[in-house]
Formats: sequence, C-alpha cells, structure tokens
Amino acid sequence: MTAAAAAPPAAKINIAAMAMTSLAAASIEWYDFFIYGTAAALVFPKLFFAASLPPAVAQIAAFSTFAVGFIARPVGGVVFGHFGDRVGRKTALVTAMVIMGLATTAIGLLPSYATIGVAAPLILIVLRFAQGLAVGGQWGGAVLLSVENAPANKRGFYGSFAQLGVPVAVVLANLIFLAMGKLVAPDAFQAWGWRIPFLLSILLVALGLYVQLKLEDTADFQALQAREAAQEAAAAQALAAEKSITVEAARTRLRAEKRSPILKVLSRHPKEIALSAGSFVAANGTFYVIVTYSIAYATKVLHVPRPTILWAVVLGAGLAAPMVPIASILSDRIGRRAVFMTGALLAGLWAFPFFTLLNQAAFPAMLLAIFVASIFNDLMYGPQAALMTEIYSTEFRYSGASLGYQFGGIFGGAFAPIISEALFDRYHSSTPISVYMAGLCAVSLVSVFLLTLGRGKTHSRAMGTAS
Repeated sequence: MTAAAAAPPAAKINIAAMAMTSLAAASIEWYDFFIYGTAAALVFPKLFFAASLPPAVAQIAAFSTFAVGFIARPVGGVVFGHFGDRVGRKTALVTAMVIMGLATTAIGLLPSYATIGVAAPLILIVLRFAQGLAVGGQWGGAVLLSVENAPANKRGFYGSFAQLGVPVAVVLANLIFLAMGKLVAPDAFQAWGWRIPFLLSILLVALGLYVQLKLEDTADFQALQAREAAQEAAAAQALAAEKSITVEAARTRLRAEKRSPILKVLSRHPKEIALSAGSFVAANGTFYVIVTYSIAYATKVLHVPRPTILWAVVLGAGLAAPMVPIASILSDRIGRRAVFMTGALLAGLWAFPFFTLLNQAAFPAMLLAIFVASIFNDLMYGPQAALMTEIYSTEFRYSGASLGYQFGGIFGGAFAPIISEALFDRYHSSTPISVYMAGLCAVSLVSVFLLTLGRGKTHSRAMGTAS
C-alpha cells in the first residue's frame, strides 16, 4: 500500500496537485510529440525532402522520421528509468520536459530542404530523436507522480491523469494547426505558419521549472530512500568492522557494487517486460492510425479538405477522452484485465467499420469512425499506467514500466503510419490496414491475458518488495 492510503486532508491536496501536474506535464509533452505527427502528415514531405521524390515516397520518408522518435523512446526509458529509480521521479521528469521543450522549439526554427539541402532532414532526425528520448523518460515520471502518491485502491484513477494527457494533447495539437490554417493563407502556412505550434513548446521548459521548485518527490520513492539509507548504514557498519576500514569507505564500496535498476529488472522480469510491451502495441498502434495516418489518408487519398479531417480528429478524440478516467475507475473495481481485454477485442473488431466510415469522406461518418475507435482505444489506454506500474516493485518501477511502455511503442505506434501507407500503396485498399490493426489488437489481447493470469491478480499487486 502506498503512503497515501490513509492520507490526511493536507496530503490529499498534495495528491490532487501531483495528479494535475502530471496531467499538465503529460499534455504538453505529448502535444510536442503529436504536432510532429500532424506536421509529418501535412507539410514535412514537401519541406524537408527533395522535390524530385514521388509524393508517396516523400510521405513515407516523413513518416520514417516520425518513427525515429519511437526508436529513441526505449533509450529514454533506460536512461531516465535509471536516474528516476536512483535520483528521483521528479528530477528525471523535469529533465525530460526541458529536453522535449528545447527540441520541439528547435524544430520550429529549422530551415527547409530548399534552404540548407540534405542537412535539413538530418537535423530533423536528430531533433526527433531528442523528442523520443524525452518522451521515453517523461511517461514513467508523469505516471509515477500520480500512482505512487495514490491510495492502492485508486491507482487506476490517479494513473489516468497522466494517460488523459494523450487525448488532451491530440485536441491541442490539431486545434493549433486548425487555428493557423484559419489565420494564415495556405502558402504562408506552408512557409512559416506550421512553425508556430512548435515554437509554443518553450512553455514546457517553464512548467518543468515549476515542478522542480514547487513539488516534492513521490511518497513511495521517499519511503524507499529512507529504507535504503537505513539498510546501507547497517551494511556499511558491518562491512567496516569486517574489513577494518572506515564507514565512509564501506559506503563507497557498497554503492559501487550496487546494481543498476535497469539490470535488476531485466534479469528478474524479462517475461513481464515482454508481455507488458505486447500489451501496449494495440493501444499505441491503432492510436497512430486513428490520429496520424488517417489525416494523410483523408487528405491525399480521399481528397478531404484538411480542416474537415482535423476537426474529426479533434472532436472524436475530445469526446472520447472521458473514457480514459472511466475505464481506469472500472479497472480499480473489476480489475485491469477485464477492462483492457474488452477494449482490445472491440478495437480489433472496429478496425473494419473504421475505414468503411472513413471512406465515405463525409464529416459525420469520419467523426463517428474516429470517436468510436477512440472510445475502444481508451478502454485499453486508461488502465495502462496502473497495469504497468503495479507489475514492479518501487526500487525499479520507473525502469520496468518505462521499458515495457516504450518497447510497446516501437512495435506499435512507431511503424503504424509507415506500414499503413505501404499497405495502401501496395494493395490500393484500406482492408489490409484494418487486418493489420486487428492483428495488433490480437497481440495485446493475448499479452494481457498471459501477463495478468501469470500473476494471479488483476490489480493492486506489485512484484518484489511491497510498497
């Protein structure tokens, strides 16, 4: 049970503040990550790649730079997971936020291919890698900021605040592109208007400073630090007496021999990391088909006006957003597995009507397609934070949860737009894309079944040391 289980009123206020900060941090961080996807679908093919490339090749190239961010995410999970478990959740989260804010702002300042040639896509790849590195560290910090301060029977609900950052970010990212499309002419949007959403990301740096100055670390991590300090003091005294060395020298030796949290979790729980990654591929992969590939598909294949599909994404994701906390609350009451597997099954089945409705190229049908798909996606995504964090003990929870989440992101969302584009280019039909989406859902369905069944509990249970 967490330290928040029997929290007094002042502590409850702090829990609420942590949850709202987690929501704000996740929303802005994911906003930065998502505006790249929208820009990759709308403007990057022409801006950062040679004009001689065929449109489909340029689009795949743009989506490939989009995928770089996902490849970097496990690296971020390893780096920030290590420091999050060693130094603290707050410090790791703040560092990730600052990196993301600076990298995204730099994309907004990047000259085009016409100006600096091949250096433009190369620099874009480096900055996208930095975005992926940051978001790889952000998720674990934002989630643990809420979950580790929450009562054990409400971890799903409080974890949903960080998860809710995703639909909020989708709405914000697309609204800002819609606003710029209204405020500036098409040529001006292509030339400089698209840069404004990226430049606004400097606000994330300011939020990071606020978190650093105003908030304490999580209750679970502080308890872990106190417990480890007491254990280290006792071990150092014993080692000093045994080896006839000073206590300080004994402390130094013990710290040098201490294993990395990443190595601990990889050696103890490789199966759980693999299954938790598998559990995430459906929510992540179908999500990026819904909010990223659908924009490119609607504008380039169906010839739908850009504002029409952007509004469908904004309203569809926004109207479905309440399902994130609802699904999380349900998971607190009936278990993570039941809610998650229901979402995976329904999302897999909806993959076929999704494109049938989208292909009508009419706003009501496209809105319905995206709204229902987002509802089913949120049934999986809402409980995901609590599901992953409860697998691991406090000492390597940041590392374990981050690795599972980010590896799932690579095999799910990283290649979803590229695979979707390639499937349509090969078969000239949306049906293979629906089959691909259904396949992702089948992987997650089986993974969650094996993961939760193997533990014998569906919620409120962590492996290893109780927290």
